[in-house]
Amino acid sequence: MSTTFVESTAQAVECVRDGDTVLIGGFGAAGQPVELIEALMARDVSGLTVVNNNAGNGTTGLAALIGAGKVAKMICSFPRQHDSQIFDAAYRSGQVELELVPQGTLAERIRAGGAGIGGFFTPTGYGTALAEGKETRVIDGRGYVLEAPLVADVALVKALRADELGNLIYRKTARNFGPIMCTAAAHAIVQVSEVVPVGSIDPEIVVTPYIYVDTVVTVPHPATPASA
Repeated sequence: MSTTFVESTAQAVECVRDGDTVLIGGFGAAGQPVELIEALMARDVSGLTVVNNNAGNGTTGLAALIGAGKVAKMICSFPRQHDSQIFDAAYRSGQVELELVPQGTLAERIRAGGAGIGGFFTPTGYGTALAEGKETRVIDGRGYVLEAPLVADVALVKALRADELGNLIYRKTARNFGPIMCTAAAHAIVQVSEVVPVGSIDPEIVVTPYIYVDTVVTVPHPATPASA
């Protein structure tokens, strides 16, 4: 499998369809692929299930996608911050369904999806409403909840740099969910600040190997700094 390099973010998101599950990288503003999200907003798609650590900040990026009525369901850890008014209004009006997942569980569900693991037991959430309807088990005297892996049709990820094969490196906190999301999606779409020749990235520091990257688009000056 080879990585495809495209000229525009619009081309990059052409594969997204109604009802798709979309993994979107980012931890708040850090690492959020804003330009890919904006391109997705311009497409005539709806009914998306979006997986992200948050449920959007302010009025841009993921928040704008929710506000545009493209999202039917959010799977996230932190649906409400001081500036998450768009999701809050959409949820209260019944426009968006919410599946709340503890942050560590969310990360492990995505990682498990990418690794082909059928599920895992975690003590997080045991004995709470988050465990309702799920298999539970006591192991060595401690209660655990069986959690299912998360896989998606598409992942939208922001990285710092790709080489001409599609190997990726990230910068600082922008690394967050991107690497595991690339592995858990049927089609991983990545925006990068630059593409460099093969050999320019030391193999020892490659974070996401190109076999997990389907589409790359260059966005030289992203909306948020490369370090965010």
